[in-house]
Amino acid sequence: MAERERKDEGRQAEGNINIGSIVIRLIVAAVVLGITAFLTPGFRIDGIWALLLGAVVLAVLDYLVAKLIGVEASPFGKGIVGFITAAVIIYATQYFVTGFNVTIWGAIIGALIFGIVDAIIPGQAM
Repeated sequence: MAERERKDEGRQAEGNINIGSIVIRLIVAAVVLGITAFLTPGFRIDGIWALLLGAVVLAVLDYLVAKLIGVEASPFGKGIVGFITAAVIIYATQYFVTGFNVTIWGAIIGALIFGIVDAIIPGQAM
């Protein structure tokens, strides 16, 4: 009986939101986004606040798309659908964040670079 209670407690602990992991994921997302913007022509982020807010908006849009449509925005994890979804999310972010500017080609190239950098840096960025 005691073993069963410990398993139940472990499952409840897994479901709790850990603020530290959220902050780490946000920092990783901001670093990946900054690297992507630096390496991508037609992709510009004006300042640290636009970078941080852009990382938050990208994460929220990715979450909403994953929940509504069931497609994760990962250029390498989900093939062409994930790649296109990532490019659309990157492009759409500019309408929510002042100082976040990207062209259509910048979003396409950015989705590719974002996927490569996300594969190199540990953690889930988007």
